Amino acid sequence: MVRFVGAALALLSAAGACDGEPGGDGSTSEPVDASDGVVDELVARCPGAKSEPIVLATPTGDIEGSLLLPAGCSPFEVVLIHAGSGPTDRDGNSVEMVNDALKLLAEGLAERGVATVRFDKRGVAASAAAGPASERDLRLETYVDDAAAWVELLAEDERFRGVTIAGHSEGALIGMLAAQRSPADAFVSLAGPGRPAAELLREQLAVRLNGPLLAEADAILDSLEVGKQVTEVSPELYELFRPSVQPYLLSWFAYDPAAILAQLAVPRAIVQGTTDIQVGLPDAERLAAAAPEAQVRIIEGMNHVLKAAKLEDASQSQAYFDPSLPVVPELLDGLVEWLGEVR
Repeated sequence: MVRFVGAALALLSAAGACDGEPGGDGSTSEPVDASDGVVDELVARCPGAKSEPIVLATPTGDIEGSLLLPAGCSPFEVVLIHAGSGPTDRDGNSVEMVNDALKLLAEGLAERGVATVRFDKRGVAASAAAGPASERDLRLETYVDDAAAWVELLAEDERFRGVTIAGHSEGALIGMLAAQRSPADAFVSLAGPGRPAAELLREQLAVRLNGPLLAEADAILDSLEVGKQVTEVSPELYELFRPSVQPYLLSWFAYDPAAILAQLAVPRAIVQGTTDIQVGLPDAERLAAAAPEAQVRIIEGMNHVLKAAKLEDASQSQAYFDPSLPVVPELLDGLVEWLGEVR
């Protein structure tokens, strides 16, 4: 919600994937000794994992990202990771919350041979200068256009043989819309809502508010759902419904994630944890009903930030605020397995 809520390759098998290596028409049947320097040459051609900056240049400023390449020779599958709502950066963090969930996701995929790109959204962290002059000018479609442009950039890069979009939370809706507008080869919803955002917000607010504040929140949502902005907002609700963010909310409320997912022609996967206190199993079920061909993976004990957690407040809080906790290994293994099947 807006502010609210690889392993090392075997050298001989890797040789066939690198340009100019022994074999083919010019190969010899004579045995090759490691002392001949062949091993060193292969290692140099197929380097270890590395992280490097990557930039999407746009007319209004650069969007800064991180490219994480696995060990070995390209081309690699690459996953574009899109963060969730609000001022969430490329690592899955905000000023108030640091858990490194998306950074850990990228590192885990690299260890399993898959490249990733994650980035600071327009107006966030290192991409702050690319943001609009006024918050009133930001729309969900702004992020969709950026994500589609990232896919175009990666699709033209010879180091990659396919681009998958993995959108987390609100980023799932952005990612599926971007997949419609770009040459994306696959799409993954990570804890992505299956209902229009206004409906999900109502559910979340119903357990946080009561009395007059809940009634006011419901009235504001009623108004926004029919395209009418609200000028008067109580201080307790101002961060979520401040007038300057309402144009963004209107653009967000216009989409039904399940309907969009049903329209995608690329392979799709739906991943949901059982201890997610922001997006629940009914969302995954609604997405799955709309896209019966999609793979559905329900991960027992995984919460919204992709970490192992119980439903108790203390366990959830640790997962949201402790960057030393890993993402759930089943998530990583499942994504790589699925990519191997569909790509």
